[in-house]
Amino acid sequence: MAYKKWGLLPSLLMIVPLHVCMLWWAVTKHYALPVPIGPVAQDDLRPSEFHILAVAEHLSAKIGYRTVGTKEHAEGDAWMLGQVQKIAKECESIVRQVRVGRHLECEVWRQEGSGKHRFDIMGYRLYKTYVNLSNIIVRISNGTAAGKEHAVLVNSHIDSTPPSPGAADDALPVGVMLECIRVLIHTKDWEPSNAIIFLFNNAEESLQDGSHLYSTQDPTAKTVRAVINLEAAGTRGPELLFQATSEEMVKAYSKVPRPYGTVLANDIFSSGIILSDTDFRQFEQYLNVTGVDMAIVGHSYFYHTQKDLVEYIEPGVAQHMAENTLALLLHFTGSSSPLPSLIETAPHKPRIAYFSILGTWFFTYSFSSASAMYTSLFVAAVTLVWGASDAPTNFNFVKQQLRGLRNLLTGLVGALMGANIVALFMTMVLGKALSWFSREWLPLVLYGPPAIAGALVPQLFFIHPAHQDESSILSSLLLLYSFLSVILQSIFELGSASFLFLVALPLFLALMLNTMQRKQPEDVHLRTYVLAGLVPLIVGGEVWCGTADVFVPLTGRMGEKAPAEFIIASMTALIGFYAFPLAIPFSHRFGRKITLVATVLFTALSVTAMGIMSLHPQFDAMHPKRLYVIQSENITTGEFHLNFAGADSSPGLLSLVNDLAQTFGESNRGPEYALSPVEMNDWNGDWDTLYPFSAFLTPYQIRLPELESMDSSRRDVNSFKVTAVNNIIDTQAGTRSLTLRVDHPGVIWTVIAFDAHVLKWSLDDNPPQHLARHHIKEASFYGVDTWTVDLVIKLPTNADETGLKVNFVGTKEAVQWPAKKSLKDSERGADLRLLGQIHSWLDLHTEGAVDALLFGTLGGVSVV
Repeated sequence: MAYKKWGLLPSLLMIVPLHVCMLWWAVTKHYALPVPIGPVAQDDLRPSEFHILAVAEHLSAKIGYRTVGTKEHAEGDAWMLGQVQKIAKECESIVRQVRVGRHLECEVWRQEGSGKHRFDIMGYRLYKTYVNLSNIIVRISNGTAAGKEHAVLVNSHIDSTPPSPGAADDALPVGVMLECIRVLIHTKDWEPSNAIIFLFNNAEESLQDGSHLYSTQDPTAKTVRAVINLEAAGTRGPELLFQATSEEMVKAYSKVPRPYGTVLANDIFSSGIILSDTDFRQFEQYLNVTGVDMAIVGHSYFYHTQKDLVEYIEPGVAQHMAENTLALLLHFTGSSSPLPSLIETAPHKPRIAYFSILGTWFFTYSFSSASAMYTSLFVAAVTLVWGASDAPTNFNFVKQQLRGLRNLLTGLVGALMGANIVALFMTMVLGKALSWFSREWLPLVLYGPPAIAGALVPQLFFIHPAHQDESSILSSLLLLYSFLSVILQSIFELGSASFLFLVALPLFLALMLNTMQRKQPEDVHLRTYVLAGLVPLIVGGEVWCGTADVFVPLTGRMGEKAPAEFIIASMTALIGFYAFPLAIPFSHRFGRKITLVATVLFTALSVTAMGIMSLHPQFDAMHPKRLYVIQSENITTGEFHLNFAGADSSPGLLSLVNDLAQTFGESNRGPEYALSPVEMNDWNGDWDTLYPFSAFLTPYQIRLPELESMDSSRRDVNSFKVTAVNNIIDTQAGTRSLTLRVDHPGVIWTVIAFDAHVLKWSLDDNPPQHLARHHIKEASFYGVDTWTVDLVIKLPTNADETGLKVNFVGTKEAVQWPAKKSLKDSERGADLRLLGQIHSWLDLHTEGAVDALLFGTLGGVSVV
């Protein structure tokens, strides 16, 4: 007797509610955070979120914007030193109070130094120099030489980036480290078998100068065997393990109470797709040690903005990071610590597959085990499908599977095409790029329906009453995923192959059960979809949450030319296909007529979604647009300009800057004062303070004659200058030796750029062996106003060229808004008042939907 299939409505009523409930449960578990612990006594061994946020509040609100080189940066350094000195005294007091001697020692020191390093980023070659920068260091050990021989380094940074007070990035991790110290030293029986070095580095945002200083100059650096780097790019959700550089570090992370990390995140970050970096890079490059890189990434809309404030940090976020960090430190300082064995372990891509499930379970297995498991599943799948087939010949069997594979692949291509056609329509026809930006889940609304419609369209051509393809599509899906997991794992050693295995395994079990209980070879019981669909749905939901949390906000700073709309459309289609792999065979279950109705329905939903999303604002106060505003003063020409730029592909930038130009400019004076677009390239010195991120910006400029006429706004500009000393020309060798000296009182984050064929310099041992454009960026401690670089350059062959042309620019320390908002009116120059007025105008006219970086620069050109 033939198996009687359920109708469409009963089938949907059976599957949809269960899947929706499971997906809701999975997403809720994914974002679940621990209950934050309030204020506790000093000897309470629970890390307290209240204490952590108190540190973040003090650094971000009471001290404020701690940009390297500013007065506030120096205040943060002094406050941090005072905090750890109190800890050292408390540690000594605890040890003295113990009757039987406790083996515990807390050492504190402030490191100060200068250095230079090459820092290539985003495909650009860049050089850094810094003077008198500092780190605050705490080492906790058992006090013996043997106990200090091996150390785990835990790092966070005190400084913040120019437009941000840095509550989450990175004052929160600073508070986590202080709280871990408190808990550890008050744990009565805790005596570390290995040392912990807490590095409160004070120059990460200036391109990792602080971690470079520690790695290359501190004597304890040679004892570091592993690194735990704590970062934040968001204010919500669980902290993510996004880099692990050895099998041992992955296994160590498996000990944490609230794991959240996958080999997929590791593969994506290490691929370079995400143009970001952390101090982890310096520790790898100069210490050659392995480690884990952990960051808060949820709601990264406030990353490097004025709204990186404690009030926007979700309750439980700090608690989550603190509990995981403390667990790692206890693991590395316990009696069975693997730390000493890591002395020979260089950082590398771990040959281990790992993934967390719902923030509760963490699974790891070696690549050799993975290859064995995936190969076994593939062999078992072939055996099952072959044995269950009713094909009379081998040819017919292969033909069945190829037909199923055709349906799957055309469905995938159709999903991608459907989503990207809508993306093209939204950008080119409706002019509403980034309409989904303000919510990480909104791409599902806009691109989910067209992806489904696109996947169904090819099936209309393949559904035929003469052959039932539902069963063959399911078996083809099993063979495809199990085969790809073997190939990706065994040949390419891609740990992310585990995600294909996670889909193939439950599908295999479901099909095996179906084969055992079916009446006819083509019968597919409805429970097959239930059993085989839950795991990919749960895992796919987690993959979407993690991916969307990073990539959706990231599109707001990828640049105007980045295909952000198509990236998000493709991401939605691919993850949707992964999470719902059974949608294609399910469409064949009910025939062409119902599939056609479904296609029309999802096409109509696509049109409706486009209409609704075209009316949806891209930005709001909680998901702001980024605007970059520089008030530049050119020493050489005497001109003042306002420079505007955006970093996203949404429409509206030109309209916004036009309004700003009309309000704050004087275009009525003549065409030279009107708003004009500016070419962004390596020779655009106005934006060199943001180089090389400036390459992603779309700039405009207006001239400010009013400031040019106000002598009171112009101090002694000749104090900022670039000169050549120790100048020696060797005409016989065709070379020139010189020292470039940059004097920059009142100016920070200075940059010099020049074209030269450098033969030798004091930056590194490998300058480009040809004529090239060079950018050198500086960051120094507050009050330091001079730096130098030694050069040997090839003399130009053109006799008309005299001297070396150097573009120079820097940020006025006292002209940053709202960083310097606390200055009295009498202390504010015309340039700072102008930036304050622009800030007020933006708040009023955009209702907080635009977050602007506002600062003043001083620059010019010298021929030396």
